[in-house]
This record gives sequence, structure tokens and C-alpha cells, in this order.
Amino acid sequence: MTTLPPPLRTERLLLEPYVPADEEDFVALFRDARVARWMGDGPLSEAEARALFGRVFTTVHAQGLFDVWAVREDGRHVGHAEIKRTDETGGHEIVYALAPAAWGRGLGTEVAEALVAHGFDTLGLAEVHATVAAPNAASLRLLGRIGFTHVRDITEDDGTVTRVLTRRAG
Repeated sequence: MTTLPPPLRTERLLLEPYVPADEEDFVALFRDARVARWMGDGPLSEAEARALFGRVFTTVHAQGLFDVWAVREDGRHVGHAEIKRTDETGGHEIVYALAPAAWGRGLGTEVAEALVAHGFDTLGLAEVHATVAAPNAASLRLLGRIGFTHVRDITEDDGTVTRVLTRRAG
């Protein structure tokens, strides 16, 4: 049984389930070094990005594992968003990435707020988390502005530090 998340709307954005036609935009986003430097282990190979996109349909939606969306502005794909349970946070984590053309206009704030609202209002969570590489000052500022607080640090195997931030309902 396929389980799709509900569409989410912000002032300028529509977050909606991925469709097969999104593959090229998804691959480009996850291969862009400017975006991927803050995501996991960095840019994916084309094959890795295509495999990840395929798993959105064959695993994530098919098994109802978590909610994941394409982010669109005026019908154009500009990013990726998800909320999922993670061991690193011991709860639900928001994850989002925007294409560089969408940076600097407050769209990240809109995506993050939409994910938080979905977590609290739809999923009934008491808190949501985010993990951010310590040098990613822009994301740390954004999350601080919308009510996230730093709760702890994780020292990764390579010595880098990831900050865990939490926002509580209410």
C-alpha cells in the first residue's frame, strides 16, 4: 500500500509528494556540491542519486516509512523536504535542502516552518529536531530564529561536529 504525505502550502511554496518527472531535478539537487556539502557525506554520484530517488517510491512511500516532499515555487522544483524518525535525535527530525537559485529569499524558513507545523499538528509530536553541521551558520541562524534551541553536539567519526537542535510544541 502506497502512503503519500499530504501536500503542505506556505506563502510561496507547495510541498507535494514526488512524482517520477521530478527525477532530474532531484538528481541535480543531490549532486550539487553547494547543497550537498551540508548533507550526509556530501554530493552523491549520479547512480547514487538515481537510486535514492527510486527508493522514495519503492521503499519510503511503498512502506509508509516517513513523509517526503518535492518543494515547488511557481510550479518549479526548488528543493527537497522530509520529516522522519532518526536514531541520532531519538525523535523526528526535519530535513530540507534548497537549490542555490532559491537561497537568500526566506524560502528555507518557510519550508522549515511547514515541516515543524506538520510534525506538531498532523503527526502530533511534542518536539521536532534538526541536525546541522556546526560550520553551517546559515542553517543554525534560521533554526534559531524559528524557535529551535541547541541541545547537544555529536562528534562524527571524521571529527566534525553536528549540532542537535530541538523545538518543542506550544
